[in-house]
Amino acid sequence: MRRITRFATVGVASAALALSATACGNTSSSDAASDSKEKSVAIAYDIGGRGDQSFNDAAYAGLAKAEKDLKIKGNDAEPSDGEADADKIQRLTELARSGNNPVIGVGFAYAPAIKKVAPKFPKTTFGIIDDSSVTGDNIANMVFNEEQGSYLAGVAAAKATKSKTVGFIGGVETPLIKKFEAGYAQGVKDTDPSVKVLSQYLTQPPNFEGFSKPDLGKAAAQGQLDKKADVIYAAAGLAGSGSIEAVSTAGAGKWSIGVDSDQYAQAGLAQYKDSILTSATKDVSDAVYNLIKSVADGKPQSGEIRYGLDKEGVGLTDTNPAYVKMTEVTAAVDKAKQEIIDGKITVKTTP
Repeated sequence: MRRITRFATVGVASAALALSATACGNTSSSDAASDSKEKSVAIAYDIGGRGDQSFNDAAYAGLAKAEKDLKIKGNDAEPSDGEADADKIQRLTELARSGNNPVIGVGFAYAPAIKKVAPKFPKTTFGIIDDSSVTGDNIANMVFNEEQGSYLAGVAAAKATKSKTVGFIGGVETPLIKKFEAGYAQGVKDTDPSVKVLSQYLTQPPNFEGFSKPDLGKAAAQGQLDKKADVIYAAAGLAGSGSIEAVSTAGAGKWSIGVDSDQYAQAGLAQYKDSILTSATKDVSDAVYNLIKSVADGKPQSGEIRYGLDKEGVGLTDTNPAYVKMTEVTAAVDKAKQEIIDGKITVKTTP
């Protein structure tokens, strides 16, 4: 797998700008590389990049599976620190011009870039995760009911807490992350109204460091632990690993709830896994794989592709044996899951 680093991206992006200027927006010129016989696909990572043990790594897992199962060359590109939309436009342009199909933007931050780039490459399928605002015949919007998985996390937290205080840490206060908060808080309150929910966001837009700075997550978690929280759910990308670290060193009886990936099973978090009760997952891996396969099969997906509890696109993991032994907790989670699927519980998307 070819990986475009933060440094290499700058170089290839500059080249892409030069080529774009020469092409003057000519569609057939833009699609020339897409006609290449060699099949290749690419993903462009969100803030935090590969190695976040969460969102980006889930996308990478889907790419790696496609590369192995479909015998397709995979490329992945890293973001730059503090980058602007122009940087994303350059990155996607280079990936598409190089013949990758599909090209997938990992995260809602790629919406403005895909809106600009996709029309210039009509033969290339563009995927975007966590956004449905930008549409087109060659755009696939892979979105999730994060609030549903987060509701189950709230049920588990309310059942597992001994202090009657639990925490939520959001990386950046955006509408997407507020879905995580809303579902979690509702799940807690529906299960036990006496449990207090502490909520905190690490940064506000346009500062997105709350998704990439573990120290911010660690400090926030420590603050909530000091306020007697004994279960903390962090939806904060790479910063969430700092929260997990803080909880793991706080002593027995303190639990983290992971996010996006099964964080109990992440090698990079192995030293903290005994304190990771469960994880609220979203099947980004399968979403990426399914889009790549659809293009390979000649039937590219487009439009909104939604993953919820009913399709097991979101859920709660049971890989930690300690969680499995908490039968009262797991029974409550299973009951809530079925009631959401049956429409008996409607989960809020805003706090």
